[in-house]
Amino acid sequence: MKIVMVGSGYVGLVSGACFADFGHDVVCVDKHEGKIAALKRGEIPIFEPGLAEIVRNNVAANRLSFTTELSGAVAGADAVFIAVGTPSRRGDGFADLSYVYAAAREIGQALSGYTVIVTKSTVPVGTGDEVERIVREIRPDLSFAVVSNPEFLREGAAIADFKRPDRIVIGTEDPRAQQVMADIYRPLYLNSAPILNTSRRTAELTKYAANAFLATKITFINEIADLCEQVGANVQDVARGMGLDNRIGGKFLHAGPGYGGSCFPKDTLALIKTAQDYGTPSRIVETVAAVNDQRKRAMGRKVVAACGGSVRGKTIAVLGLTFKPDTDDMRDAPSISVVTALTDAGASIRAFDPEGMEQAKSVLPAGVTYCSDAYECVSGADAAVIVTEWNIFRALDLGRVKSLMAEPVLVDLRNIYRPEQVREKGFVYADIGRGILEPAKAGAANAA
Repeated sequence: MKIVMVGSGYVGLVSGACFADFGHDVVCVDKHEGKIAALKRGEIPIFEPGLAEIVRNNVAANRLSFTTELSGAVAGADAVFIAVGTPSRRGDGFADLSYVYAAAREIGQALSGYTVIVTKSTVPVGTGDEVERIVREIRPDLSFAVVSNPEFLREGAAIADFKRPDRIVIGTEDPRAQQVMADIYRPLYLNSAPILNTSRRTAELTKYAANAFLATKITFINEIADLCEQVGANVQDVARGMGLDNRIGGKFLHAGPGYGGSCFPKDTLALIKTAQDYGTPSRIVETVAAVNDQRKRAMGRKVVAACGGSVRGKTIAVLGLTFKPDTDDMRDAPSISVVTALTDAGASIRAFDPEGMEQAKSVLPAGVTYCSDAYECVSGADAAVIVTEWNIFRALDLGRVKSLMAEPVLVDLRNIYRPEQVREKGFVYADIGRGILEPAKAGAANAA
């Protein structure tokens, strides 16, 4: 089938490359000439494991191509996917749909025959109705259908998620459009991927409801972690005990510095605004968003406490900047709040991340020193903070780390080390929800 992907960002590029890998003829369209030129040269603008190889193989097989010209690409297409950005709108947090609607207008002007227009972007309830209205207004004679097909891709595991999905949600009640979508996803039938055919509005809301629920699980276990620290319990064991209940499940019960990224922050805000607009405020999701914002700021205070109550004039090493490992995405990353809080408190920051440092430079405070590896980062530092759980941080040579640091204080915001293992090496160690922090005393750490 001939597929056009409008938008060559994270969702559009991953989806387009995977559809091409299924054997479809895919054209990815983007208005950014520099991005398209780079893709034509084989340069991938985002870091996603496995993506570069899939793009390269399908370009070589002439199944995947890139262009800035939407009109030529859309002509004769079986399906046109809208995969443009829907960032939070300034002021009210609602999803900015200007890119979606602009794409709909351009698509409507270019279509030549029956085509399925698919909203792959995460959009609020009713967006598909407006896309249909826009196209119908431009081309009242055109035969087309508008379908909602939300994405459920995890950054860092997007290729596997696309090819082995938990579910495929298709929102349309048009039988012809359902058949087109079934043909597009037919290669996944061998994997027995469940396809949920539902109404367009139901599909749109399913995406927001799923992300809000996962954000709630994260926020819940983070609050339990705070309680664990005060009562002497272990949040990892609590999470295990909860997760063994099949009704709850163990995923997204890992205590940490709060959620970030391209989805949870903006999607919870958009759901909150939608619920308010319809007169059914979602108090649980409102609280989740507020608590998560507070938590990210509180992580800076946790580092200050580990350093004896003050970081003024001290050097803090920050290990990991992206919101999660295996991505270069800095959107709403907890590291932003942590670094900002420590800088405001008078600390000097040294930082290292395997993939996200270039992106970090535009969102972190000025004056951060970026390092080439973890050991350079901790050299001369008064404390080291693990913010993102990259695998390379899981097996650091702690003896070497201690010898390089001015004061061996380690704050582990991802609980990737065992407390006894680190303390045996002579560190003052602070983690999340596994005990009460004893503040460092001046000079005591080095004496240990």
